[in-house]
Amino acid sequence: MLILRPEQPTPLVSQIVEGLRGLIGSQKLKADSKLPSIRAFAAAHGVSVFTVVEAYDRLVAQGLLVSRANAGFFVKRRSEDSAAGSAIAPRPDPRFDARWYLQQIFENRNLPLKPGCGWLPHDWLFEDGMRRSLRHLASEGTDIGGYGLPFGHMALRMATAEALSEQQIVVEAAQVLLTQGSSQALDLVARRLLKPGDSVLVDDPGYPNLMFMLRFLGVEIVGVPRTPAGYDMPALEALLAVHRPKAFFTQPRLQSPTCSMASLPQLVQLLQLAQTHDFTLVENDIYAEMDASMRPSLASLGQLRRVVYVSSYSKTISPNIRVGYVAAQPELLEDLAQLKMISGLTSSDITERLAFGTVTDGRWRKHLKALRERLAQAQGSVARRLGGLGFELFHEAAAGMYLWARHPDITDSAELSRRAAAEGIMLGPGQLFLVNPHPTGWLRFNVAFSEDERLWRFLERNIEEHRHD
Repeated sequence: MLILRPEQPTPLVSQIVEGLRGLIGSQKLKADSKLPSIRAFAAAHGVSVFTVVEAYDRLVAQGLLVSRANAGFFVKRRSEDSAAGSAIAPRPDPRFDARWYLQQIFENRNLPLKPGCGWLPHDWLFEDGMRRSLRHLASEGTDIGGYGLPFGHMALRMATAEALSEQQIVVEAAQVLLTQGSSQALDLVARRLLKPGDSVLVDDPGYPNLMFMLRFLGVEIVGVPRTPAGYDMPALEALLAVHRPKAFFTQPRLQSPTCSMASLPQLVQLLQLAQTHDFTLVENDIYAEMDASMRPSLASLGQLRRVVYVSSYSKTISPNIRVGYVAAQPELLEDLAQLKMISGLTSSDITERLAFGTVTDGRWRKHLKALRERLAQAQGSVARRLGGLGFELFHEAAAGMYLWARHPDITDSAELSRRAAAEGIMLGPGQLFLVNPHPTGWLRFNVAFSEDERLWRFLERNIEEHRHD
């Protein structure tokens, strides 16, 4: 039925899924056709039954197959097929679809190379500390039944407040709400501050998940241009005069994707503009622990007046530890806790206890110091390699996870990303991060995943091909 190529970097599961998708789209497999059994397919193609199970399951989830009890797997007949007798259309993919690409990032985490991802490699994380915390939780007989607390595990809230005080953000534990990662925190804040039709400012380029979430809320998204030095302040002031936004969701420090950092004068001016134009600053500071410099934040300068502070433990402990938090004025925090309960009851007490054990481990600070040094070294190394291939760097922070770069011979990084995916390389195409997506040569490189020679051979080969087109 299919020709699988185990020597290729594309996982066999993905090869099966895409192969069957193509056969269905071209009607070589028609509606109601029965597929080989899992064991028969595995035997015919020399793969494990587990590989076939996962591939069939993905196709069922995508609405292309249906599983019938005691009968097997069949090509699904869609309602439009019954009505019009039309064929199942192949998935359109002539242009870049940012939402589809985001989903692919998480479904294909097992791609061999991931220079476009937004997390750290396993061996860069504090795995030993997390394992010690896990063992401690198991040995002390932690109650694993019931729910957590609406505001989250009190010991972690207290530890968070103490850590914030070291950054000159003076809060009590009562001003900290734990969430399921920073994404839930941003969602809660947006639903509390905004209603359909409101205008909201975001960094441009900026955080794709935030933009998707805001669009689902029915608000008008207005992009504030980022510069290597932070914000384009004249452009921001002009936007404020026209749009009268309710909030500005922003990353002043080590911003994704550019890794640029706003200066102290800009932060002061932002606070003044928020007061003058009556909007709230939502500071997403999830990369703070990767910054070796003790620099001010909007929250430290404004002490949470007109500022809501969002951060997370997931970036430096583990992406699987979905523990984020919001720090805000008490009356706003109470509303956020109510929204949290409405949408998902409580967050996980177990993961919050696990995070608490990790960040209070005696080696935690040493781990953070080593991580910052390792990131700084990778920043320099990857920046030199990109420069050697002729890439223009937006900004060199010498800290953080990302470099934002483009090559004069690459005009569409989405097309380059499609080529890369076929070779087992996950890139971060610039369109993904734009408020108004359009073809662009910009790419986001995660420096922690960008030192593999296979990436550089791919880039060099494709740049050379573009030069000869």
